[in-house]
Amino acid sequence: MLLFLVSCRTKDIPFKVPTFKLIPINKITFNSYVDCNMAEAWIGDTFRIFPGKYGEDPLWGNARDLKFADGKNGPDAFNNSVAGFTEPILPPNASIGKDGLHGVVWFETVYQDERDGSGKTLYAIYHNENYPSTFPYDSLTGKGYIDSNWPQGLAGPGSPAAVCRIGIMKSKDGGRSWINNGIFIEDLQPRMILLPNNDAIDFAGGVGDPSAVASGDYLYLFYGEYGYPGIYSQSGYSRDIEHAGQCISVARIRISDLDNPTGKARRWDGNGFKANYNGVGSPIYNLQIPVDMGGGPASSAQGKYYWGPSVSWNTAMNCWVMLMSKAEGPIWFGSSLYISFNSNTDLGSLDHSQQWTDPQLLLQKENHIVWYPSLQPGDQPSDIQNKYSCLKLGKTARLFYKDTHDGIGEYIAEYEIEFNK
Repeated sequence: MLLFLVSCRTKDIPFKVPTFKLIPINKITFNSYVDCNMAEAWIGDTFRIFPGKYGEDPLWGNARDLKFADGKNGPDAFNNSVAGFTEPILPPNASIGKDGLHGVVWFETVYQDERDGSGKTLYAIYHNENYPSTFPYDSLTGKGYIDSNWPQGLAGPGSPAAVCRIGIMKSKDGGRSWINNGIFIEDLQPRMILLPNNDAIDFAGGVGDPSAVASGDYLYLFYGEYGYPGIYSQSGYSRDIEHAGQCISVARIRISDLDNPTGKARRWDGNGFKANYNGVGSPIYNLQIPVDMGGGPASSAQGKYYWGPSVSWNTAMNCWVMLMSKAEGPIWFGSSLYISFNSNTDLGSLDHSQQWTDPQLLLQKENHIVWYPSLQPGDQPSDIQNKYSCLKLGKTARLFYKDTHDGIGEYIAEYEIEFNK
């Protein structure tokens, strides 16, 4: 049993941060492809999950791995064999120069429309990746990317780095078919970080790896910011300026705007949700790693930063919980997971969306790469009665994460987490 004690406070509001412990369980190995947060929802009495990716990908090949599987509870859905997954109907990729879906997508969060009593109206918040070849620059719209001094991608020298952005799809039949509603937030070409300054072998820039939760009339999007906080130029590049503008950040959009989201979201700019959906926002400073602790920009192979947030409301602790990964080298190499808390129910009041506690070490696995952590419900009566999911949980939950080691990548759970006040 691993025991962690936390005794810190948010900046402005006294808050007794929960204690937590990890309790070893028999290892659970997921039987389908996962490379992101696990999106899921209760459709009536059915627990439905949406792992995988879909779309055009010139590096790894076009993908049709985004599927769904059902269960009578969370563990039952996670226990499906490969044959238990079904491919939904997804929108086709649009041709170059045409409006529509470009690149490849992963569903990261599913928001369930509370106005639909059937539970079948869903909004999927997706992570989208493109390259200059799949989304070339259009001087009329200012969108797309220019293949000049482009940084290296994951497939080795000569392969391009991706640019990530975040969009929204909608389903009216519980996730069996989807339409593309458009882009939530994005960074444009002038903010891409190019050679020779970008040597991290991850992204050229952009926004991605999101987790979204509803609070009041808004959907709050916690995401990784990987772009330059201004117009990038090789001669004017500053490592310190890049680092200061990056890390886990937050934007929001009115729930009523999810059907036509493009241009509607606003990013936190340091004083409020005032920055445009494609503008420069400010990160959550308490979730940045200081320079004297090894913190650095996302475009650096040496910079350390937190990324890949997974946010849930904890009914037993009456607070938000955020899990995150920690990049410590190129290609997001990192062997540890972290946890942070926020006691403010209303994320829209004052700077409540910024009041996260200092990240605390949750899990360390030396010589492994661990990423995409999420808390998942069990199969206890309270889990089912309360319709717990990765967005809402109680006193205990299962800790899932992607674990890459010895040439293999597994999405696994080896621990249950228990919270206490």
